Amino acid sequence: MSEPRPARVVALWCPDWPAIAAAAAADLPPTTPVAVISANRVVACSTSARAAGVRRGLRRREAQARCPDLYVARDDPDRDARLFEPVAAAIDAAAPGVEVLRPGLVVLAARGVVRWFGSEEAAAERLIDEVAAVGVECQVGIADELFTAVLAARHARLVPSGRDEEFLAPLDISEICLEPSLAAPERVDLVDLLKRLGLRTIGAFAALSPTDVASRFGPDAVAAHRDARARPQRPPSGRALPPDLVVERPCDPPLERVDSAAFAGRALAALLHTRLAAAGVACTRLLVAARTGNGEELTRTWRCAEPLTPDGTADRVRWQLDGWLTGHSAARPTAGIVLLRLEPVEVVTAGSLQLGLWGGVGDEDERARRALVRVQGLLGADSVLVGVLSGGRGPVERVTLVPLGEESVPATDPSAPWPGRLPPPAPAVVLTTLPGVALEDAAGTPVTVTERGLLSGDPGRLSWGSRSWRVRGWAGPWPVDEYWWDPAAARAVARLQVRLEESRALLVIHVDEHWHVEGVYE
Repeated sequence: MSEPRPARVVALWCPDWPAIAAAAAADLPPTTPVAVISANRVVACSTSARAAGVRRGLRRREAQARCPDLYVARDDPDRDARLFEPVAAAIDAAAPGVEVLRPGLVVLAARGVVRWFGSEEAAAERLIDEVAAVGVECQVGIADELFTAVLAARHARLVPSGRDEEFLAPLDISEICLEPSLAAPERVDLVDLLKRLGLRTIGAFAALSPTDVASRFGPDAVAAHRDARARPQRPPSGRALPPDLVVERPCDPPLERVDSAAFAGRALAALLHTRLAAAGVACTRLLVAARTGNGEELTRTWRCAEPLTPDGTADRVRWQLDGWLTGHSAARPTAGIVLLRLEPVEVVTAGSLQLGLWGGVGDEDERARRALVRVQGLLGADSVLVGVLSGGRGPVERVTLVPLGEESVPATDPSAPWPGRLPPPAPAVVLTTLPGVALEDAAGTPVTVTERGLLSGDPGRLSWGSRSWRVRGWAGPWPVDEYWWDPAAARAVARLQVRLEESRALLVIHVDEHWHVEGVYE
């Protein structure tokens, strides 16, 4: 029996959407160079900014040095979603069934829109015209599979039926991680590994055996390999959705303000995930629907690469309500919202949802978070701190503690070079008091670090208080000369990894001619 013809997918991509939304929110001309910053790095920039040399990943100061006229905006997902709603509404008016992958990228089934407009080329031209009428530029791609269609939109290509793999083969391997809504965060590391293995194109990766990929890499690599081979990620299933998953909430008085709507949406999201957890499933496509006092029906479908968590659901509901209530006047409802409804369109088994620290499929996370918030209410905001990976050379410097609920911004950039940084593995226990120890060679002579950053002798014994161990091996030292330009803050230290008998291992640091314990390995 021949395989059924694949259902074609249309993807519509608005390039540099965060930068476009930031410029629109600030009422700036389209030609203004704009950069969107997160954690002091450029995460998106406009075409005019790129022409001036600004690139993603640059530090804010370097981006402003390259383009003095650069307008800098903070990364704001709420703003991006709110301003994208008129674009999604314009596409939906011409081709119903739009699914939002993220603000700036939507997909829809090609069958209906192609039959209506006569051909794929005519459908693509009409969709581009509809978006242009809102004042936004876009690119359209059409292919057999979702992943291929999204990459085709980035290249403004209409891939002929059955030619997805041929289109993907010559593309650079880094393109499998360009779209965050279709790739897990660890895919960047996968691309780096594949490049070091000599696989430079998507076609070279696709040529690997699926068995070899599954046995040597993680689950995301298997998903990326299916994308590279133009295979569907989730095959069609005839299993019906579990009953009673749809949740709705009457709103009295009607919702007209974004803050009250967001509060109602978060409560509804919590109820939805309670039912999903009871049914043992997780949602990957979510329909957000609302009814206004004048009988208007508003709907929008959100598609996600990974199963939604309670926070992820609440965020998308808030973005959508914000877009409806404060969006373009032509698309804004004429009355307040009297009914909210959340409907899972596609679900997977709960095992597909990565378990959190507290287990479960999300409800336990929420209960634990609420308990910690109550602790903050009793003892103050600084009573519950969350660790954020930061930049630095030592293990203590690489952890920034921020109060729970605040933005997880590192004190320093973790992706910076940091010469002299301690190599992995990191110690399991990090000490802040730095107790003193004695390090001696086999003859009992104290071991120090010379001016050239070398050990004065081979470590033979380490003494910590009343305990003493024989040194079986060591690594280092790693000398660091910090803040040499500031006499008040200047510090010259050296770190050494020491393996002791009884399978003990310590990280020691040499400061002012003395050794101290900075970490313990387990």
